[in-house]
Amino acid sequence: MNSTPPCVDLVLDGQIASITFNNPAARNALTWPMYEELKHICDSLANNPAIRVAIFRGAGDKAFVSGSDIEQFVALQEDEAYEVAVDAIFHSLQHLPIPTIAVIEGLAVGSGLLIATACDFRISTADAKFGIPIARTLGNGLSPNNVSWLTAHLGVPMFKRMLLSAELIKAPELLDLGYLYQLALATEITEQANALANKLVTLAPITQKSSKLSLARLLESNLPDCTALMRETYNSADFKEGVNAFLAGRPPKWLGK
Repeated sequence: MNSTPPCVDLVLDGQIASITFNNPAARNALTWPMYEELKHICDSLANNPAIRVAIFRGAGDKAFVSGSDIEQFVALQEDEAYEVAVDAIFHSLQHLPIPTIAVIEGLAVGSGLLIATACDFRISTADAKFGIPIARTLGNGLSPNNVSWLTAHLGVPMFKRMLLSAELIKAPELLDLGYLYQLALATEITEQANALANKLVTLAPITQKSSKLSLARLLESNLPDCTALMRETYNSADFKEGVNAFLAGRPPKWLGK
């Protein structure tokens, strides 16, 4: 039995960094230490000119990342601090000055979808599923930055399907939408990701940096102040019920309060 605690692994191989979300017993759900490790890794890569591409994936074949470890929400039920803190971590990933690739098998839901969307390219198996089913599970919300990022990459109609109806979308539909770079067989997905990475390292790095950071700044410009909406969501009885129901393994009873 694997007794390794949940972690985010980093391997450097020449000009390519490989980052693995390693918590397979919980379908790679992110604990808070894993979030902190992700930010530390992104910050270190941003300051390492030898690294030209970063590849992100989940351990095993069941999930890229299945969301956050729900137990950590218990301490955050009084305010919207979670979204504010996670925003700073996603900012580090979104602003990496190098191309990033997400290799997705199984589930990419919740924070898994946000991390995949923060990457520049997404390669997936055909049976992978994507979404943020918080309207069915926790009853929490998203920050304006994450709403802006998701709608830019998915479009408003798909965003509404994921958020308002809690749908999980299958990979082929997202390939047709342009969200996925390509589909690959599980036996070939690593090879395909490496081929894309090896192509990217041959291109002009300053052009790549300028292009993706300009887009990131554009998506962040003129973000509205949604503090009141986030506070209402995270201070609601429904959010407390969502967390308690999830941890108890029962369906939540939404009250609209």
